[in-house]
Amino acid sequence: MRRGEGSGRSRTGRIRRDKNAADNSIKSLDEKRIIGFGRGNGPLHDNDMVAIHEAALAVLANTGLGEASSIVVDLVVAAGGQIDSRGRLLFPPDLVTAALAGLRRDITLYGRAGDHDMTLSSGAVHVGTGGASPLIFDAGLCKYRESNLVDLYDAARLVDQLDHIHFFSRPVVARDMPDARHLDVNTAFACIAGTAKHVFTSASSPESVRDIATICYQIAGSKTAFRDKPFLSLNVNHVVPPLRFDPIALDVMVEAVRCGIPVMVNCFGQLGASSPVTIAGCVTQTIAETLAGMVIAWLVNPAAHAVFGPRPMITDLRTGGMAGGSGEQALLTAAAIQMARFYQLPSSTIAGATDSKSPDAQSGYEKCLNVAQTVHAGANIITQACGAQAGLMGLSLAALVIDNDMLGSILRASSTVTVSPETIALESIDRVACGVGHFLGEPETYARMHSDFLYPKTVDRLGIEAWEEAGSPDIRDHAHDRVKMILDDHHPTYIDAESEMILRKTLPILLPPRDQT
Repeated sequence: MRRGEGSGRSRTGRIRRDKNAADNSIKSLDEKRIIGFGRGNGPLHDNDMVAIHEAALAVLANTGLGEASSIVVDLVVAAGGQIDSRGRLLFPPDLVTAALAGLRRDITLYGRAGDHDMTLSSGAVHVGTGGASPLIFDAGLCKYRESNLVDLYDAARLVDQLDHIHFFSRPVVARDMPDARHLDVNTAFACIAGTAKHVFTSASSPESVRDIATICYQIAGSKTAFRDKPFLSLNVNHVVPPLRFDPIALDVMVEAVRCGIPVMVNCFGQLGASSPVTIAGCVTQTIAETLAGMVIAWLVNPAAHAVFGPRPMITDLRTGGMAGGSGEQALLTAAAIQMARFYQLPSSTIAGATDSKSPDAQSGYEKCLNVAQTVHAGANIITQACGAQAGLMGLSLAALVIDNDMLGSILRASSTVTVSPETIALESIDRVACGVGHFLGEPETYARMHSDFLYPKTVDRLGIEAWEEAGSPDIRDHAHDRVKMILDDHHPTYIDAESEMILRKTLPILLPPRDQT
C-alpha cells in the first residue's frame, strides 16, 4: 500500500477533511475561555482542618490583633469584641462564627466586554497577574529597569489579548508618579483603559478609594451600575504579621466596602520569619489574620463582596529571602486554600512567584508546580500566576505570553472528562478495529481536533530539521515576537471619550491620551 493510501492522511501527513461528515461549525478550543476546576485536593485531612479552625479561633479570642484603627475598634467592640489590657483587639468565637455564617458566597467579579465575568463558585478557578513589581524587563536594553505608568498600560493591553489570563491585577508599580494619590488614581485608570478584563488594584488611603470609586462610577454610568456589576476590586493587605493590623489599610478596606468595591482580604505571612516555621502553625496564624479581616468587612456591610485571601509565603532560611517557587510553597498554599474551602468562602491566593530572573527552565517548573497545585486545591482567584519574575520584584512581558500558554495547559488539565456513549465510541472502536486499523480518517477525529485540543502559540512542536531550518528559535524568541505584534496592533478604547474627558478634568490623570501612548 502506498504511503497515505487508505490512511486518512494526505502525502504531507495532514489528516484529510471529510466535508460531508465533519462538523465545521465546531468552535476551536483556542477560541474558548477555559476555566479551571479545582477538586479541593490538598495536604490536610478533615480532622486537620477542624484542628486549625479551632486553633485560629483561640488565637483570635486570646491573642487577638494589635494596632486596630479606631473605626475598626468601634465596630468590633459593638459586636461583642473587646480590647484587652495589652491594647489588643479580641474576637470572641461567637462573633467569628456569626460572620462565617453571614458572609456572602455568591460573588461575581465582572469584566466590561466579552466573556470576562468571574463567578467565584466552589471549584471555579481563575488565573491572572499580580505582584506590584518595581522593575520591568526591558527587551531592548536586555536588563531590568524601573517600571513606569506606560509600562503598566502596555501590560494591560497585552493581557487583554491573552485568552488564558482571566483578570488583570496590577503587576508593576508606576515609579514615575509624584505621590501616593497620583499613583493610586493613575494605576486604576491605566488598568481600566488597557483591558476589558476584571481589574485588581490597591489604594493607599480612604481618599484614594473615593477617587477610584469616582473613576468606576463614571465609566459604569452610575454608582448603582458599578455596584451591580463591579469591574474593579481592591487588594487590601490589612495585617502586618504577626497579628498586627495595618491601621491605614483597615480604613481603606472599610471605605472600599462602603463604596461597593469588592475587597480581597489578603494576608502575607512568611514562614519562619513573620509566621511560625511549621506549615501547620503558619497556616493557623494566617487563617486567624485573614478571618479577622473578613469579620470586619462583614460588620461594615453583611452583603460586602469580600474574598478570603490567605497568602502565606515560604522563606529560604539560609538567606531570609522568599522562596516562592519551592515545593514547600505549593504545599503551604494548598493547605491555606483548603481552609478557605472548609469555610466555603470565595478565595484568593498567589502562586507563580518564581525566583528566576528570566522565563527559563527554572521559571517554568517553579510556576507550573505552584500554579497547578493551587488550581487543584480549588482557589477561585490565583494572582501572580503569570509574568512575575525574581521573587515578585520584576515583570517580564515575554513571560506573560509564555505563561499564558502554560496557564492554558494547566486549566485544560484540570478539566472534567465527558463520559457518554458518544465519547466512549464503542461503534467507532469496532468499525476501526475491524477495518483500516486507525482513527485518522474518522470524521470525529477531525471535528475533535478543533474542539478538544488546545494548541499553544509559543510552544515548539516542530521536527528537528524544521526547527533548525527556522533558525533554532526557543520559546522566548516566539514570545518576544508576539509581545511586539500585540502591542503594535492592539489599541483599545474601553473608556469612552466623554468619560475620559470628565475624569481628566476631575482627577490628576497623567497617562498620555490614547493617541499619544
